[in-house]
Amino acid sequence: MKKFKVFFDMEKEEQWLNRQLQKGYRCTNISGVGIYTFEKTDKRYVMRLDYQDYLSKKNFKEYRGIYEDFGWSYMNGSWLGGIKYWQKEADDQKEIFSDRQSMRNYYKRLMGYSSGLGFMLLFISFMLYKDSGLYLTEGLWSMKGALFWKAFLFETPFALLRSLPAIMVVLFVSSYFKAYRKYSMLKE
Repeated sequence: MKKFKVFFDMEKEEQWLNRQLQKGYRCTNISGVGIYTFEKTDKRYVMRLDYQDYLSKKNFKEYRGIYEDFGWSYMNGSWLGGIKYWQKEADDQKEIFSDRQSMRNYYKRLMGYSSGLGFMLLFISFMLYKDSGLYLTEGLWSMKGALFWKAFLFETPFALLRSLPAIMVVLFVSSYFKAYRKYSMLKE
């Protein structure tokens, strides 16, 4: 079974993947464009996501080895950095972070991930809108009657597509503050 889904919040993605596992579908592949491949299984699994900044090949090998020593199977992710997907058969150890400090470090990395993507998309939004705005039809706002409405309705889907980076900024800012709140709670 294949499903297409896009997430802007790693924790929501992890929860969704674990709900699929509870329904009896084990994830076998995750593409970079949001296509998840599942297969039916009778075994119980648990899945966890981690975000890592750039890791050298040596550090990535050590990172992967530590988790594999505890029974986790590496599913997907680049050794260069990004989201790492881990899965294993369910047992008494279902978490990949063993203490408060490792959880704090995870949320700190997640804040960096969210803010980095948010700033990049904010820059892209600025570049898209700085000269022209959302609607590009020349003279649109001076048109009258039916001509205005035809041009406006024709242009609106394109304007919505051009606004997508700005919408994504809001989603990543929300993800940042969610991670910050959890980071702060673990600090106490």
